[in-house]
Amino acid sequence: MTQTDDPKLLMRSIIQRIATGPELSKDISLDETRAGMRAILDGTVDPVQAGIFLIALRMKRETDDEMKGVLDAIREATGHVVADVDEVVDIADPYDGYNRCLPAAPFLMPVLAECGVTSISHGAHAVGPKFGVTHRHVLEAAGVPVDLTPVEAAERLADPELGWSYVDQRAFCAPLHHLVDLRSTIVKRQVITTTEVLARPIHGRRHTHLVTGYVHKPYPRIYAMLARHAGFDSALLIRGVEGGVIPSLRQQGVCFSYQHHSEEQSFEIDPTALGIEQTVRSVPLPEDLPQTTRPGDEIAVAVDVEATAQAAAEAGLAALDGAKGPTYDSLVCTGALILWHLGRARSLEVAADRVRDVLDSGRAARRVR
Repeated sequence: MTQTDDPKLLMRSIIQRIATGPELSKDISLDETRAGMRAILDGTVDPVQAGIFLIALRMKRETDDEMKGVLDAIREATGHVVADVDEVVDIADPYDGYNRCLPAAPFLMPVLAECGVTSISHGAHAVGPKFGVTHRHVLEAAGVPVDLTPVEAAERLADPELGWSYVDQRAFCAPLHHLVDLRSTIVKRQVITTTEVLARPIHGRRHTHLVTGYVHKPYPRIYAMLARHAGFDSALLIRGVEGGVIPSLRQQGVCFSYQHHSEEQSFEIDPTALGIEQTVRSVPLPEDLPQTTRPGDEIAVAVDVEATAQAAAEAGLAALDGAKGPTYDSLVCTGALILWHLGRARSLEVAADRVRDVLDSGRAARRVR
């Protein structure tokens, strides 16, 4: 490990080792990675070097220690608040959002609150590479405050009439949010995309649980490893549509979970076993949504973010009022997974029925309005 208090010299040393090609690049330690990422967050290294640091780690494939180091730097820069509740469920959807379906996950929190489970979600306005529709967009369209401080968000968790909240990355980790333009310039996914969802800005007094999604097979192990490192008491990792926490509504899927910091275990979920009979994988985009273009972007699906967020908000509020359909079933499916994971129901089927009772009653809608 290179010992230096000068962040510029440290970054130079790191880049010399991690950016020397596929055969000669060397791994760096957890402490070096943390110091390098912290220098980037503090703005004490050149943006060009910051970009090289992130893409070189990606190109050589980050080690577990390197990912832990980046996460440690992010958590050091995060404003942490302990809510006045025993347990908090941290729902971490991808910060770059959705662009192939209407997101239903932003409405999980009021459903869970009505079931006696306190929860938060967090995100940002626009993050690459997808620049899709985020929790912030949808909740703002639904009239939910999205610019709360971490303290204000924590206070909402302790309010028995609410029991849930959203907190934005701009509020709990401004130095990380300031890297959005740099990340856009890099274009490709970096280690920040993996680690930022584990910042854990709001804790429970006793326990904090992670719920997040994945697509690719290597990620359950990675997320479980990082969740234990970040101090999450348990984690539920769902193979979800677009990497989110809502699984496919029409086919079996695989989830992973751990309890009490133990090793993660896999299990299968079958939507039909929960009484869900859908012909679609997720909530489809309405056909009448306006289209938009994104010059120079050949990857992202261009959706009109504002119009899509409004459509998702309307679908979510309708589901909270008991309207049947893909959004309703999405909330039943993932809501049941979370309740069962937490030990609040003896089976997934019982948990699904409990969520349906909440939705059909319309009680969760009052926690939004």
